[in-house]
Amino acid sequence: MKLFIATLSVIFILLFSSFVYPSMAVDHVGAASKTKPNYEGAGDFCGSKCAVRCSKAGHDNCLKYCHICCRKCNCVPSGTFGNKHECPCYRDMRNSKGNPKCP
Repeated sequence: MKLFIATLSVIFILLFSSFVYPSMAVDHVGAASKTKPNYEGAGDFCGSKCAVRCSKAGHDNCLKYCHICCRKCNCVPSGTFGNKHECPCYRDMRNSKGNPKCP
């Protein structure tokens, strides 16, 4: 009886470990892809519009906030600066300090 329980325990551990390892690998890959988001989506509306909007900006935060605003408003003003009258939602979005959120 002890041999049966020991054998069953070993089989259970082996089966369990074979299911845990792939799920951990998927989570690890997903976590790695979330560390550096890709804002340059090929063919993506927000990707192309924000790339133009932030082309003269000197920091990555422009792309980050442009994408946040674009996803909420479904529009991005033309050009690299100004023209916010073209997209009132984009223009009126504010951060926690009351400053404009969208570049």
